[in-house]
Amino acid sequence: MKTPVRLKLSAMMFVEYFVWGSWYVTLATYLGTTLHFPGAQIGSAYSTTAIAAIISPFFVGLVADRFFSTEKILAVLHIVGAAAMYYASTLTTFSAFYPVLLVYTLCFMPTLALTNSLSFRHMDDPGKEFPAVRVLGTIGWIVAGLIIGALGVEASALPLRITAAASVVMALYSLALPHTPPAKRGEKVSVRDVLGLDALVLLKERSFAVFILGSFLVCIPLQFYYTFTNLFLNEIGVQNAAGKMTFGQMSEIFFMLVMPFFFVRLGVKKMMLIGMAAWTARYLLFAYGNNATLVWMLYVGILLHGICYDFFFVTGQIYVDRKAPADLRAAAQGFIAFVTLGAGMYIGALMSGRVVDMYALPGGGHDWQRIWLVPAAMAGAVLILFALLFQYRETEQPAAAVAARAAGGRA
Repeated sequence: MKTPVRLKLSAMMFVEYFVWGSWYVTLATYLGTTLHFPGAQIGSAYSTTAIAAIISPFFVGLVADRFFSTEKILAVLHIVGAAAMYYASTLTTFSAFYPVLLVYTLCFMPTLALTNSLSFRHMDDPGKEFPAVRVLGTIGWIVAGLIIGALGVEASALPLRITAAASVVMALYSLALPHTPPAKRGEKVSVRDVLGLDALVLLKERSFAVFILGSFLVCIPLQFYYTFTNLFLNEIGVQNAAGKMTFGQMSEIFFMLVMPFFFVRLGVKKMMLIGMAAWTARYLLFAYGNNATLVWMLYVGILLHGICYDFFFVTGQIYVDRKAPADLRAAAQGFIAFVTLGAGMYIGALMSGRVVDMYALPGGGHDWQRIWLVPAAMAGAVLILFALLFQYRETEQPAAAVAARAAGGRA
């Protein structure tokens, strides 16, 4: 890959994730503090990303990959998204805000896959070249959080308008990206292919079935963090909460770099168990920390994000890649994304909102200790079940999956 192309792709990732980081972290604070939406409505607002994650593969697989150049689709989706997000920033009732936010997420979520696929198409060796490009996305998210936190506008509509402005920039910049014609023009693509349903045959193996079930269940308590951490920190008086939450992304970069060291020494099962344990520990730290003498517990909980995300999600993707035979790997990755980022996160968003409402205080605010103990218990239970039921040998090859497929046919 030539340097000009690498720079273009890196800038694309930076702006793409700057757009996402500008609104996603602080939305709950704005909705809860300024618009006074209850927890259930805040959870429903965050569930729009999960709904879009479920729907976007249909758009990418059935439309984008077959009919239009990727850079042009990115431009259209971001300009429509910019209009939707700006309009959403002017709305003050849930009945009006929710459908507009859903329109926005339906435009934005497909762009995550499209920026990845565009990058892969212009790389000579994606395995070696993609990480250095993708890390600019995490940096873009960090910069967005630092700006929002420094401006002190977490409880206002300004982050939504910054998102809209950044989306316009991304739309215009997309037209300067390398031309990327549709990858599957003329090919027949089915719903089964889009959702990765061919990977269902792998569920005949107990270890893979336990992995899928555990991944789905643990994503339910995970959504508590993504939805309500910023509101929690602001309610207990933490200054520049959005900026301090970027420590989590900084931690993510560090642990991504050292993952190969741990992977060789620990293996898949121990890595995933450590990731699940980190989620449990994070929620316990949030439950018992405060903005005084125990503020260090809050910082540690945020810094655990690198272990929480990399050791669980990234290790899970590696496991799927190892477990599935070559002809099922793409389907298996699509299926696990549907189960976790789609179904699991959707249920988690709705459940977290209702739990937050259960512990709302009469005079305003919430009993955060009781709130955080709920996802801590849920993550801990999944951790124990996973430790007892999941079996995996590091020397295991995908041949077992091939045999199962041959014996049972298509699922």
